[in-house]
Amino acid sequence: MLQSALRHGLIGLLLITPALAASTAEQRGKAFARANCARCHAIDRVSRSTLEGAPPLRNLHRRYPIETLGEALAEGIYTGHPDMPAFELNPNQIHDLLSYLKTLE
Repeated sequence: MLQSALRHGLIGLLLITPALAASTAEQRGKAFARANCARCHAIDRVSRSTLEGAPPLRNLHRRYPIETLGEALAEGIYTGHPDMPAFELNPNQIHDLLSYLKTLE
């Protein structure tokens, strides 16, 4: 009986572990967006961007499939206007930011 309870507890823990890891990645992605993007872009579901013309992050999926942004983030995002800083993210930062952006779709 104790073995059965332990087995069920372990299975339950294994099932929730990916969900916990995903929420941690999403939290790190949101923190990255807050530190690096929020000066100009709205980073949540309702706010307005502080810089006119800076699209809210919640709308990026309308322009680009979020999954396809990883390569651009790795190579560096460069835009045609001088106010946007150049960003090159490492693989962990890319995973975290994309995880967060997926929550905004």
